Amino acid sequence: MSSPTFPQLGAGLPRRRVFAIAGALLTASALAACGDDDEDGAPTTSASGGAEAGTIRLGYFPNITHAPALVGVDKGLFAEALGSTKLDAKTFNAGPAAIEALISGAIDATYIGPNPAINSWAQSKGRSLKIIAGSTSGGAGLVVKPAINGPADLKGKKIATPQLGNTQDVALRAWLKSNNLTANAQGGGDVSVLPQDNATSLQAFQQGSIDGAWLPEPFLSRFQLEAGAKLLVNEKDLWTSTSGQFVTTHLIVSQDFLKKSPGTVTKLIQGHLKALEFIKSNDADAQKAANAQIAALSGKPLKDNVLAAAFKNLTFTADPIAASLYTSAKHAEEVGLLKSVDLKGIYDLNALNQLLTTAGQPTVSDAAA
Repeated sequence: MSSPTFPQLGAGLPRRRVFAIAGALLTASALAACGDDDEDGAPTTSASGGAEAGTIRLGYFPNITHAPALVGVDKGLFAEALGSTKLDAKTFNAGPAAIEALISGAIDATYIGPNPAINSWAQSKGRSLKIIAGSTSGGAGLVVKPAINGPADLKGKKIATPQLGNTQDVALRAWLKSNNLTANAQGGGDVSVLPQDNATSLQAFQQGSIDGAWLPEPFLSRFQLEAGAKLLVNEKDLWTSTSGQFVTTHLIVSQDFLKKSPGTVTKLIQGHLKALEFIKSNDADAQKAANAQIAALSGKPLKDNVLAAAFKNLTFTADPIAASLYTSAKHAEEVGLLKSVDLKGIYDLNALNQLLTTAGQPTVSDAAA
């Protein structure tokens, strides 16, 4: 089977086609908004027959890899698409916390990385969530001290990752194994892998207490621009089967919310597509909007050079790049961080593909290869 395609809304299209797509999305949004909520916020039914919630609680991270969420909130694109449904945005600093909130019912949907979604699917035996759209590809890799020139130079070295079992941690361990280097969950082996907060890793690298790190943007750029690190591995170079594309962030929803309020989920995806189109069509403004949200949420914006470098290293796309998710799960199994798991059914791309078809865009795939 061929690798999935990676369309971005409006990419490579003439101006009139982009306007037509935006018009189609606005028309679909208007149809979905015909069913107003009662004053008490009780669920209603849209004109298309999809039940809607009075409120949707959406999670995301103050991180540039969550730029579609940051832009969508800052520019009011979710609020516009949701109509009378209230958006209750909540932020998290790590995938496990967001997943816990989703499972407990504290949020209804969230932007998140692939491995937390895989872990939740496995632990719940396929009952916790559905992946409803892609969001971000790329922007991860291994940065090291300048004297390190290849895998052989990593023996006896200390390499950080954001968290044990997270997306970048699995990627590092799989790459080490492919280069005949060992690394166990306790920090032993040929290479000592030290899971820790990205900001802590940056400080540790600057102080010389670690030799490198495998991490996502913006820290991939910050290590190089602020600490003099060398990029040893750009992870996109490892994904030859998917043309250099791999899922960094996608949009998920709890199965319970999807069943109860499919109309609201469709509206959420409409807002997501609008955010992707805004990023594609207004790169400079999108960077400013994302950084404004990061500053508001974390208290400190990214430096302009880091922001520009991170954006350049990321691709924002509705395609979930499903083949890379299945491969990531396989890698986690191979390095002993995940038991064998059947991911069949983890995707529900029906609403997304209906919207893409309405907008004259190619549909996306949930195929494993």
